[in-house]
Amino acid sequence: MINKKISILFIVFILLNSCSFDTKTGIWGDSAKEKKRITELKEKQDEVLKVEKISSSENIFNQEISSNKNVNLPKVKNNLLWLMPNLNNQNFLGNIYLSGVDNTFLKKKIGKDKFSTYQSFSSILAAENNIIFSDDTGTIFSITETGRVIWKKNIYKKAYKKIYKKLVFSIYKNNIYVADNIGFVYSISLEDGRLLWIRNYEVPIKSNIKVFDDKIFLINQDNKILCLNNKDGSLIWSILSISSFIKSQNLLSLAITPESQLIAITSSADVYKIKIDTGSILWSRNTADSLYANATDFFVSSEIVIDEDNVIFSSGSNTFSLDLNNGVTKWKQGISSISTPIVSKKNIFLVTNNGYFVILDKNTGEIISSSNILKILKSKKQKTKIKSFIMGSDKIYSTTLNGFLIVSSARTGKPEYFKKIGESNISPLIINNGKLYMINSDSKVLIFN
Repeated sequence: MINKKISILFIVFILLNSCSFDTKTGIWGDSAKEKKRITELKEKQDEVLKVEKISSSENIFNQEISSNKNVNLPKVKNNLLWLMPNLNNQNFLGNIYLSGVDNTFLKKKIGKDKFSTYQSFSSILAAENNIIFSDDTGTIFSITETGRVIWKKNIYKKAYKKIYKKLVFSIYKNNIYVADNIGFVYSISLEDGRLLWIRNYEVPIKSNIKVFDDKIFLINQDNKILCLNNKDGSLIWSILSISSFIKSQNLLSLAITPESQLIAITSSADVYKIKIDTGSILWSRNTADSLYANATDFFVSSEIVIDEDNVIFSSGSNTFSLDLNNGVTKWKQGISSISTPIVSKKNIFLVTNNGYFVILDKNTGEIISSSNILKILKSKKQKTKIKSFIMGSDKIYSTTLNGFLIVSSARTGKPEYFKKIGESNISPLIINNGKLYMINSDSKVLIFN
């Protein structure tokens, strides 16, 4: 009888301590404070959907321009690892070897599509025999190229089940570093998905993730730039920029220069160059004059690309080239894209959201040519948007919101053919080991070669 009482008291003690832990940290969503925050997050996610349906008043580029100028393409390179969003720290993609897209190597539903209205996923990663991606419930999968699940990991408790999860992640030193739109930052093992550490920063992360020099770099919804220790997620330094009024689903961009300095763009259209060790700001530049009439209320940007001494990106309705050394604007051109610009020695390649494949002169920003690649589709199918594009073996591969893959000549800009790939592609395209990877809105992993 005494032993039974002792056992009961021991269990009660453990339960009370567990409750105390959750109340204090709020990590697993059981505290009153965290439950309130979860409710607010759900309401804000619904508000974002309404905001993104509003038509903006920006000037949309819609000109076709022919040119006889020679276009220099980057040398084709074979890529065998994709360990972070946009391939490398400079977000420099180039011209990646792709054997073609005639054959569907893999088409398999893995994971859930519970929140189909949000239609946005982070980039697939590829590390030797592992393909890493997540679904909208926050489950991270590691699979083989044949679709066999090696492991899967979901850290979220039931309190978060009604929240759409948008994860960003990067592989660094055999671990996966993850951040989400709830405020969690954590690390798991690449080998088996085992949780190594977790932090709840209580403010949604709104950028891609960079991990460099044992540091994690992120931007949260309040425009705070964070530098964290990759060993335990503790804060090293932070910079608070001006907050914008409306939060969008567009991920903000980060890049690391070859000299190991951070370039970041916030939703207030501020671009910063920062010392990664101390968080000291070397220069800042506001590009808000490139935005719509309502300024930062509807801010969108592309990824930042570092090429030599150029910082190249789209902000609002313009594309910029800034001087990496001092932030001075070299040129500004009235076209934009939310995907990563492709940069060569003399040219910049981008596809606008409304379907214009544009080639720019890298030094002046002059438009060399422009083609409406959506014209290759039937007229009823042309009312769509470009979701992602990438250069593979001298071709531009673009995916549309209504589920088409359009292949264009990177030299002439002219569309050559298209194929139906099913539902909308909702992840950035990657090319690895000669194959094209994507995820569609049904949570199907697609691999073409």
